[in-house]
Amino acid sequence: MNKKLNILFGVGSIIAGYVAYNVIPNLFYRRGYTFHEMDMLSIIAHRGGAGLGEENTLSCIERGIEAGADVVEVDVHMTSDGEVVVCHDDSIDRTTNGMGRIIDLTLEQVQSFRVVDNAGNPTSEHIPTLAEVVNAVAGKCKLLIEIKHEHGRYDIERKVVEIIHDAGISDSVAVQSFSDESLDELHRLDGTLRLEKLVFFGVKGLPKIFDGGFSTFDYAKYTHVSSFNFYYRSLTRRMVDALHSHGKQVKIWTLAGPEDTPHLPVDGIITDRPDLWRSNRNKALLKRRRK
Repeated sequence: MNKKLNILFGVGSIIAGYVAYNVIPNLFYRRGYTFHEMDMLSIIAHRGGAGLGEENTLSCIERGIEAGADVVEVDVHMTSDGEVVVCHDDSIDRTTNGMGRIIDLTLEQVQSFRVVDNAGNPTSEHIPTLAEVVNAVAGKCKLLIEIKHEHGRYDIERKVVEIIHDAGISDSVAVQSFSDESLDELHRLDGTLRLEKLVFFGVKGLPKIFDGGFSTFDYAKYTHVSSFNFYYRSLTRRMVDALHSHGKQVKIWTLAGPEDTPHLPVDGIITDRPDLWRSNRNKALLKRRRK
């Protein structure tokens, strides 16, 4: 019993320490950005711009682009017959009128179901392939692909790299993941590909980050990573400055409008509402032209 209590106390202390160091200071940062700062931020449409339509669908992605996103972000999984499809979850249960894990379904089976709206009503949309998304985005904005890593299954990394090469979009695409193994495999397949590391939070006083599990953090370990993308409530200005000093960019996820965003000197905003951010950026441009 004492051992269990000690473990619980230790876990509680870690959580309390994390909250005290990261979350509480974040609450007191001023919200929003100046027009000039807004102009410097990269606007990334999360799941295509999930606040504008059914997430990760072609119509939603088109709305994200029309809203002025600099980058469209999508999530990918692999079907049982080796096709890469764009869906956040590892199953189609939540987002379509079908059921099943994507890894257990063929592409034909996945696309036989319709994406549902917020009320659960089927739409005309199906879950698109990554190739379909690449064609929709090409020449309009950049693309950020998130690999939902399944331990021990590296075919998806190879397929994603093949799709990028076949489309000739290497200079306008980046791939992100929580998984170090996935990022390492991508780097092995293409040493020039831009890679970004997803992080929930860092641990004060320890060389650790939480990315779904606790991973060792060392800049030498992440030489092939260009940007660290943090959950927005877990980041401090000190952490941003440290990452910048090592030549890394920093993005935060997932935001709604600028007025709710803690003021941090980051490089990009991953948001469900790129339209709100673009509107503020347009105000910045208009103000500068009037001077």
